[in-house]
Amino acid sequence: MTEQKPRQIAAQILQRRDAGIDFVEEILESTLARAHLSSPDRGLCQELVYGVVRWQAALDWLITQKTPGRTQKPALQQLLRLGLYQIFWLDRIPNHAAVNETVEQAKQSGFGPQAGFVNAILRSYLREFDATKLLLADLKTSQPHIGFSHPEWLVTRWQKRWGAEKAARLMEWNNTPPKTLARVNSLKFRQDDFRESQTSADDGTARHSVRAEGFSAGSGAHGVTRPTFLKDAGDLLTQWRDENVDYDFVRRDWFEENLMFELKSHPALAKLPSFQQGFFYIQDPSTLLAVRELNPQPGETILDLCAAPGGKLTYIAQLMNNQGAIIAHDTSPERQKWVEENCQRLGVTMAKTVLPADLGQTIADRILVDAPCSNTGVMRRRVDLRWRIRPEEIDRLRATQLDLLHQAAGKLKPGGTLVYSTCSLEPEENENVVQEFLATDASFQLETQRELLPFADATDGAFVARLNKKI
Repeated sequence: MTEQKPRQIAAQILQRRDAGIDFVEEILESTLARAHLSSPDRGLCQELVYGVVRWQAALDWLITQKTPGRTQKPALQQLLRLGLYQIFWLDRIPNHAAVNETVEQAKQSGFGPQAGFVNAILRSYLREFDATKLLLADLKTSQPHIGFSHPEWLVTRWQKRWGAEKAARLMEWNNTPPKTLARVNSLKFRQDDFRESQTSADDGTARHSVRAEGFSAGSGAHGVTRPTFLKDAGDLLTQWRDENVDYDFVRRDWFEENLMFELKSHPALAKLPSFQQGFFYIQDPSTLLAVRELNPQPGETILDLCAAPGGKLTYIAQLMNNQGAIIAHDTSPERQKWVEENCQRLGVTMAKTVLPADLGQTIADRILVDAPCSNTGVMRRRVDLRWRIRPEEIDRLRATQLDLLHQAAGKLKPGGTLVYSTCSLEPEENENVVQEFLATDASFQLETQRELLPFADATDGAFVARLNKKI
């Protein structure tokens, strides 16, 4: 692996992905952990892998136009996809280089006799480059499942719900690489002490500066005592700059100021001291809505019924200032370990992980049911998902979601709050589940519900409903 190039590694990852056992994200992560690649080469490998998976339908359409009625061997199909992706979607790679590298890779991969065939297809598209770009653009209207590279049944479903224009915007969002977004861990840094201002750099451009004001270690809002090890908020942004992290502030109406940041460029996150020290957690802003609706208070007992990997749980602990108890429930020791590792890194001391058999007679003040779902709201991040999801999966998950709500109902005290959330865009998993639950349990009433849509809210998709258990 140490002698391989990013294109070779990308081809191997895509071939392993064709086996259909692991998600491509998992294969990429484990492969890059073993590969000795420079940061630019790692970036290229990831871009090639994710790009080919995202645009698979459009790439296969291009191949079919030149090979009607002919099926390629899977490994050769992946090489053609890689070459065409570089030609039509990666502007920074010269087209002649894309062709030459792909032909050479075909020879090295045991396709020497087919190298001329690969060369002929790619070079014919170079000659038809402008016309082909127009064809690809037209496909977004005439055959959007090919033009935007999504399953046809899902495109039809979304168009029926929102119309062609909004469905197209959603698919365009899904095909755009996601940003890296970080939540500041106020158990170690208080986000309300960030003060954004603009100063002039030596080159005359604007840059962020930060002041930390009004903070006295050991005291917090609402009379809650905070740990004395807290550092001034400005120290984190100073540290990010020292770590070559370029950041910007992120604002939405469902969370407090100076909580979320976009990390616009950065070294490998796992190697950053600020990450290792638990000063921030990577998560999308959409995931915070459920916790804000839960509105946990210091001293309460909270049940997080589907806790892994722990992003919402650790934000709950943050809002509670680590005071009270969080029961972190999940289905396996492996998922529990994921939660425990994040709690340890972020300094969350109030959470206890439990398996289903350990819930016992637990009664909670508030319960979060972040239910397993189809994940159609996070296809931008889970690039392989679109090709794996099936219509029948939505119905199967709906039964699981209802069961979780009924489990939670018996664990909540009268007057308590139950929040149900998913990262699905499908009504069958969202408002329909809530209405069916309410129809079978008269002790609950719906207080609020909200849906976040990528094309409307510029964030991952999410659904959140807050229910109250009558006294």
